[in-house]
Amino acid sequence: MSTKIWRASGEYFKNRQKFKFTKELLADKEAHARERIFSELGSRHRVTRKKIAIREVKELKLEEVTNLDLRKILGLEADFS
Repeated sequence: MSTKIWRASGEYFKNRQKFKFTKELLADKEAHARERIFSELGSRHRVTRKKIAIREVKELKLEEVTNLDLRKILGLEADFS
């Protein structure tokens, strides 16, 4: 299976506040991308899965990637440092 690029967006609730997120990541399929979002948000922000609402997960083309770290991994950006 080849790794694909995914963009997930949605929101999570913490301390009676709503926070929106958009995250680009590498995963084999959509289910793996969703699982990784749950894992990363839960780990970083201490949010349970039932408080995370993933609204959209879509596959991206190489030209649509905006995350600079991901672009460097994919070889789309040159590192000038």
